[in-house]
Amino acid sequence: MGASLSLVPAIDYFARREFLAAGLRPHSVTLPYPDDGGDGKSSSTCTVHYWASPGEPKLPPLLLIHGFGPRATWQWRCQVGPLSRQFHIIVPDLLGFGGSSWDSPTSPPPSEATQAAALSALLDSVEGLKGKHVAVAGTSYGGFVAYWLARAAGAGRVGPVVIASSDVLKTAADDRGFLKRAGEGWSGVHELLLPSQPAAMRRLMQMAVYRPPPPMMTPDFVLRDFIQKLFTDKREQLIHLFKGITVGTDKFQVTPLSQEVLIVWGEHDQLFPIEKAFAIQRALDGKARVEIIKKTGHAPQLEDPASFNKIVLDFLLASDKPADPSINGSSL
Repeated sequence: MGASLSLVPAIDYFARREFLAAGLRPHSVTLPYPDDGGDGKSSSTCTVHYWASPGEPKLPPLLLIHGFGPRATWQWRCQVGPLSRQFHIIVPDLLGFGGSSWDSPTSPPPSEATQAAALSALLDSVEGLKGKHVAVAGTSYGGFVAYWLARAAGAGRVGPVVIASSDVLKTAADDRGFLKRAGEGWSGVHELLLPSQPAAMRRLMQMAVYRPPPPMMTPDFVLRDFIQKLFTDKREQLIHLFKGITVGTDKFQVTPLSQEVLIVWGEHDQLFPIEKAFAIQRALDGKARVEIIKKTGHAPQLEDPASFNKIVLDFLLASDKPADPSINGSSL
């Protein structure tokens, strides 16, 4: 009987209900695939699924970018309600996640630059958003994409920027440190971030949150179900996406952004240790604001949503003052 029990549909239901209650509705759009050809003549396309407030924006737009893991609705379910009272929310599935995909099997795996280009095209396609100044918040892998989008689009299009639990300075040494913290027996970072066995899933949960559920609440059959539905069904695609990550290579160089930046981190993050938040602040010329949320791990937006939401709202509302009226509503 236990083997037939699945919590995933229940979590999906409650997460979607939070989005619907916030006034968001699901949409999909077909766009040119950014990395195919580069000559503007490609016939390859991608489909981007997203949730958004309906109609033309009456509030400042805010793009929420999920991380490498559970679905966007799971990762932002505690934010869409409070944030939608002050912002016009857009929550996409990144390419290869959820309902977003691309149609060319020969295309290289989407890099952060590819994901950012797809999101830029998405913003231009959404009713009333073309040319609008859009605030951006990304968590974990989504922070990589948020940083790239902000740098590529510039302050005339994107800003302010929230980078949450996202080590844009990650190196091979950081991966070795992660494996050391995880303990012996793991062949690589991918074995934990893309778990295929309950032991790996349990260890990932222990490292990702400040107060992980006790083992008696996460029996192997429950973890196998999560693995099957979140990782196994799309395992080859997720591995392909994992290979597309360019953070830590010459293709991803961190330079200061012209936008205002907020860095949010969990005090006990074992995936990306807290000191990396201050290293990123230094890499951004020391101008970024850093907020550490106590008694949280890698997902402070889920472990302490009240604190996370207040910090983000205070930052975004204080930053929502265009320096030049010609910037807001420009055609960039």
